[in-house]
Amino acid sequence: MEKISVIVSCYNEEKTVPLFYEEMERVSKEFENVEFEYIFVNDGSKDDTLKILKELHQRDNKVRYVSFSRNFGKEAAMFAGLEAAEGDYVTLMDADLQDPPALLKEMFDSIKNEGYDCVATRRVTRKGEPKLRSLFSRIFYKLIDKITDFEMVDGARDYRLMTSQVKDAILSMKEYNRYSKGLFSFVGFNTKWIEYENVKRVAGETKWSFWKLFKYALEGITAFSTAPLALASIMGMFFCLISGIFIFLIIIKTLVFGDPTSGWPSLACIIVFIGGVQLLSLGIIGQYLSKTYLEVKNRPLYIVKETERNK
Repeated sequence: MEKISVIVSCYNEEKTVPLFYEEMERVSKEFENVEFEYIFVNDGSKDDTLKILKELHQRDNKVRYVSFSRNFGKEAAMFAGLEAAEGDYVTLMDADLQDPPALLKEMFDSIKNEGYDCVATRRVTRKGEPKLRSLFSRIFYKLIDKITDFEMVDGARDYRLMTSQVKDAILSMKEYNRYSKGLFSFVGFNTKWIEYENVKRVAGETKWSFWKLFKYALEGITAFSTAPLALASIMGMFFCLISGIFIFLIIIKTLVFGDPTSGWPSLACIIVFIGGVQLLSLGIIGQYLSKTYLEVKNRPLYIVKETERNK
């Protein structure tokens, strides 16, 4: 029998984990000659998520869990799940059921019957999300699609089903600063996209604040594009050119009109503006330098406190 590994990242998901398990058990009955394993990665939850996972494991040995020593973030949790997965196929899902398990059968059939290596999902609507958040999300996807060398699909989710070959390609990239949507695009492979409308959480509250999403967006940009560095260089050359032109005009004006001291308010504004541009450029360089600093320290992506095999 073939096996599908279902990887679920959990952070304070005590309300959603039982609902997710029940829904997956229902969906798994649609498969023939396929067995499942559920790998729940407890990302340092502060509620009873781990307790519930242990209870589920006692009831059903298909349920496995990896519990971190603290919160390391969703990217680390997904990586840990991929490392623990033993199935012929692997899928990444959220516990809140915003990734509809009902799509899994169609995704599996596409790989088996249509020759795809990976089947990914994207949302075509953002109903239920704050309008400002949806606006910035669309802007981000348009921006990162233009400044990277590979396609970044608007509305793409981490929810996808892949072969073990794709999984191994992702695991081969052990970089500390991770942006999985970019990594999946980077490795390539024959990918099919399935569209669906946004689904609200079945319980609990989202853990993604606007600030966390903003930092995650910066992570994606700096991880897969050097365009901001090029922009800083272009701005530097542009303002050098502008300053040269202004110096020439001031010299001509002084020689012709003899008025070298007027315009100090505009000069002050220009100095402040140029200073801001310089600080922005230094900030961009600092972002890339900080990523390099974190990479060369070679710290582990996560630390495991316990699993179902060494509890």
